[in-house]
Amino acid sequence: MNETKYLLPQKSSLHKIKVSDINIELPDLKNIEESKAVAIAKWLMNWIDNDKTIKPNYLLPTKPELAYLLGVSIGTIQNALRYIEDMGYVESKQCIGTLVRDRNIEQQSLRKLTSKREIAISSIKNYILSNKFKEGENLPSSRNIASHIGCSANTTRLALEYLSTIGIIEHKFKNSNETGWVVKSVDFSVENTIQENITLVKKVEDDLKEYINKNLKAGDRLPAHEALSNLLSVSIKTIHDALKTLIDEGILLTRRGRYGTTVLRMPNDNSIPEKKETSIFAPAPDTAFYYYEKTQNHIKKMIAENYEIGSKLPSITELSKQLDLSPNTIRKAFHNLAREGYLAFSRGRYGGTFVIDIPETDEQAFKWLAVNPKYAEVYKN
Repeated sequence: MNETKYLLPQKSSLHKIKVSDINIELPDLKNIEESKAVAIAKWLMNWIDNDKTIKPNYLLPTKPELAYLLGVSIGTIQNALRYIEDMGYVESKQCIGTLVRDRNIEQQSLRKLTSKREIAISSIKNYILSNKFKEGENLPSSRNIASHIGCSANTTRLALEYLSTIGIIEHKFKNSNETGWVVKSVDFSVENTIQENITLVKKVEDDLKEYINKNLKAGDRLPAHEALSNLLSVSIKTIHDALKTLIDEGILLTRRGRYGTTVLRMPNDNSIPEKKETSIFAPAPDTAFYYYEKTQNHIKKMIAENYEIGSKLPSITELSKQLDLSPNTIRKAFHNLAREGYLAFSRGRYGGTFVIDIPETDEQAFKWLAVNPKYAEVYKN
């Protein structure tokens, strides 16, 4: 686990580039033949290449700052940054930002999972080769390709645009859209990025097992995800994926609240049986489901006994105090009941949460009792 040293810079010690420091003309995003993300990516690369004041490990402005400057969404900026990260210009670090890389030296300062777009790029390359597409031949639409490779339409489109910039495919029309992609070259190889993706999680699993063997014993509580992320130089998402495997193997036990994740048995000792006392704790997902379902059922009963169709329920804050539950628990219960067709939300001065149907409880509440009296008079006559 200690063989490779990884750089973990402190954000406070890094130089951040201000938006006011950008001394290059902004890109024209109206008259372009490519997506805004690609146009912005090329503009960013040109800026980094030509601004001599930018040094390696300088922090770029934040995504919201760049989005405001260029008049685009944060999602467009994120796609542009992913593009230039693939080109080796920058490197993103969780909780730190986007760092300018030194492209003159080989470096890997953070182990992380292969991105979805990188997997899509590799899958599209494999799709072109396995289906024996020839130069000049039309590809199916991006949505069709997305269904073949098992990626989202947006991720597939970004991957296609990247392949276009490196000369593997091109677009027949002025503005790239879902259709019109043509194979330009089949002279490329396919990297096994999916296997690399799996390998990283497996490596982190092994690192976690080694850490547990050296530092903990059965019954000890594991450090928080963020602490493990810093310790092993990987993202919190990678830690989460690796811990899930250790939980499935019976090495760790996760419980809700302050109990956290504890060591159930040592990774190198398969002879220790699971302790009986741990069986009183349900798995965290099951516990969460039970807890929210219990809250929902309580609110259903409250609606059936005290409210009519069209009535406005108390606010989340008021119910939170009445039921001694967190606002988040009430909010999730409200959204679940809305999906079931019992509640509806309205914004504005006279907005709120309104009853649109009476739920059935153990003691049946008759929906006709909640009908507006005016309509009842019509039926009587």
